[in-house]
Amino acid sequence: MLFTDPSGTKKNFAKDPAVVKWLGKYYLYYSVFLPDENGREMLGIGIAVSDDMENWVKTGNFPLTQPCESNGIGAPAAIVLDGAVHLFYQTYGNWTKDAICHAVSSDGIHFEKDGTNPIFKPSETWCCGRAIDADVCVFGDKLYLYFATRDHEAEIQKVGVASAPLGSGFGRGAWTECVAQSVVAPEFRWEGKCVEAPAALENGGKVWLFYGGSYNCTPQQIGVAVSDDGVFFKKLSKEPFLRCGNAGSWNASESGHPYIFRDDDGSVWLFYQGSPDGGESWYISKTKVDFSKGYPALNESSDGRN
Repeated sequence: MLFTDPSGTKKNFAKDPAVVKWLGKYYLYYSVFLPDENGREMLGIGIAVSDDMENWVKTGNFPLTQPCESNGIGAPAAIVLDGAVHLFYQTYGNWTKDAICHAVSSDGIHFEKDGTNPIFKPSETWCCGRAIDADVCVFGDKLYLYFATRDHEAEIQKVGVASAPLGSGFGRGAWTECVAQSVVAPEFRWEGKCVEAPAALENGGKVWLFYGGSYNCTPQQIGVAVSDDGVFFKKLSKEPFLRCGNAGSWNASESGHPYIFRDDDGSVWLFYQGSPDGGESWYISKTKVDFSKGYPALNESSDGRN
């Protein structure tokens, strides 16, 4: 699989994947630059559908309709809960004021947006107050929301976590920060000054958090951390779990912004973005993740260096 969107204002551009299976089909949500009604270039969200997770057909774009979306939106996360597709996504272009929004769909394509959007941003006691790159995970009786933010100097990107009770509706006021500090932050050389794009999966009674380490195309590569309680994480390795590709490959500049997806048959797939040219163009691919030994592993042929 190698997917991109040539229909936007930037040629061959698709980033920040999120995937669900709904009504027998796979739905891919991703960031793409689009023109608004005035011809202004805006970051938005595209929607593609597949029968097999290999061949994707774009079906449309998520409309920008709310005041908080006036500068753009992106970086979607998706989950199926209580017979509906829930989309969590960020506002864009507002720097430290960017926050997380929420919408719900019965068909995977047409969404009803939360009237309280944006629904979440973190306390400024421990960060700059920004929230981007959301992902969600059911763990116990709560929905955990993982997000990227920055320190008060807006230099170091790191991951925080909040939660809301299942059945709460997930609007503004439902969310409580689990801890007033980052739960995953850059510490190894390959991570530079950035840990972002958390992608969470509950497996074996633990939360496995895949993340992008280092800023885009520096290069960003993918790491993994694990938690027994959904809040406090330990990284699995000092080295990347999935590396960028070799020179000349589609992901030579980056293998980043992961999304982890469990199919109906129990198989687990890591979707991620890549760029061959320093961020001029962007593609989305996937690789299978093996949990048979109790921890995530890749096939030797799926280490990103293809």
